[in-house]
Amino acid sequence: MPDKYGIRYLPIAVDDLLSISDWIAADSPARAASFTDKFDKRIDSLTTHPFLGRIPKHDKLQASGYRVLVIEAWLVFYKVRGPIVEIHRVLHGSRHLDDIV
Repeated sequence: MPDKYGIRYLPIAVDDLLSISDWIAADSPARAASFTDKFDKRIDSLTTHPFLGRIPKHDKLQASGYRVLVIEAWLVFYKVRGPIVEIHRVLHGSRHLDDIV
């Protein structure tokens, strides 16, 4: 196990984050900045604790090797691949996952 894991965002996860930030900033730019800071700190914790997120309840996600990190109302779906943590999606917790997976 490496001392420190790298973080890699898939392009769709970057799009998710930009959309989330824009959505929050439309109401409060300061809140968007605060959320981004909190998000970055939680993601950074995966560099030393890559299995911090829970195993999802959805069978298809489990079988695909996903883990889920909850940050406020958002679910971060990621996989640990060797020394890299791949962030696949960032979705609101109220979304129906059957439409996505």
